[in-house]
Amino acid sequence: MLRRSFLGAMSGLRRRPNLLFLLTDDQRADLLGCAGHPILQTPNVDRLAAGGVRFRNHFCATAICCTSRASILTGLHEKCHGVSDFKTPLRPEISAISYPALLRKAGYKTGFVGKYGVGGNGAPRDAFDVSFGDPGLERVGQSRALGLQAIQFLDGVKSNENFCLSLSFRAPHANDQDPKQYLYDPEEAGLYRDLKVPVPFKAESKYFDRMPEFVRESESRARWKKRFTNPEQYQESVKSYFRLIAGIDVVVGEVLHTLSRRGLADNTVVVFSSDNGYFLGERGMADKWYLYEESIRTPMIVYDPSLPSRFRGKTRSEMTLNIDVAPTLLGLAQVVQPAAMQGRDLMGLVRGEKPAWRKDWFYSHLFGGVPPNVLIPRSEGIRSERWKYLRWTDAKPAVEEVYDLRRDPEELKDLSDTPVRAKLETRWREWNTALKSWNVNQPWKDPV
Repeated sequence: MLRRSFLGAMSGLRRRPNLLFLLTDDQRADLLGCAGHPILQTPNVDRLAAGGVRFRNHFCATAICCTSRASILTGLHEKCHGVSDFKTPLRPEISAISYPALLRKAGYKTGFVGKYGVGGNGAPRDAFDVSFGDPGLERVGQSRALGLQAIQFLDGVKSNENFCLSLSFRAPHANDQDPKQYLYDPEEAGLYRDLKVPVPFKAESKYFDRMPEFVRESESRARWKKRFTNPEQYQESVKSYFRLIAGIDVVVGEVLHTLSRRGLADNTVVVFSSDNGYFLGERGMADKWYLYEESIRTPMIVYDPSLPSRFRGKTRSEMTLNIDVAPTLLGLAQVVQPAAMQGRDLMGLVRGEKPAWRKDWFYSHLFGGVPPNVLIPRSEGIRSERWKYLRWTDAKPAVEEVYDLRRDPEELKDLSDTPVRAKLETRWREWNTALKSWNVNQPWKDPV
């Protein structure tokens, strides 16, 4: 349980804070109680939001775990860190500017617990002082196992050292090889049993029928068939997925209680997010990967115990990205952000400031293949405050979609046959040019 002492504030000048980064896997932005979900029970994460700041327009720049996690580590877009599959590790010069490597160099004790997800191996020793083995998706009770490892790390922290602990849950990711898909902990078995989960209106077949043929035949549809084919299966799958999220919340409470028990809570900043969003049957799909809102929106909460009370419990509407995690953690630790890093420090927004902010951002999903062997069609695009431009790059010629998010937030009316398409395509090309010219040794500037 999250104790009252954890929400205490500090006064006067602060020393460098400790850092706790909590990352879930496949949890989209609306799947928290504090985000207004009518069913999910997430009291510990909700209390972080009540005492901190929640970003309600937070996105991943690539909706697949390996690439998104590389972006989180480095503050870089996919086309710059170069991780587009599950086997490719970060290049040494890129790993050197990752947040754990820089924090360790700056004297932080760095720890990693859970799913690393980059390069096919565990967390690298040159970035983390302490890392634990991953219990794996097939293990029931995986979240609690990770929680025990996190507590073990915290109990090993000395009173005079700063730490950064990255706790990376595998939940609520499905076990794709298991018929049950979502292997929740037995303690959560009774949750939501007597409730009926509303089925999203975009689960109707007419929305699936609108999708390009290569998407209708893709892996997202194959996984839909394992989870959401009929009403009974849908209810059981979604409730099991919700139970995994509830299990995460229990562990979050236990870890935060450990901070209080160790006297660390008043100087520990907590960041909570997820690697990508998730389809729960919308458009007849499962999983993530594509540039639709369900797939790219993720939760983002920053809890800082030194935050004045007038800023607590607030939400910010600026478009923030997974590439902003690394700059934020570095800024909190008073470590200079590498000039080539593309993300931005969120703490000004947390403290109620109104800095100039991004008006659009570039999306890419390069994991896939060449027809006819495509399982996940590759795509790129632009997401601005108003417009979305989606370009399916494997199709020849490319297939495009355009949505006016102000008038059509559910992305139901494709405007790719209107003049605005050409302007958005130009913007996409500008971003591509800028990313191609990126250099790890040179300052980064968004295309203007």
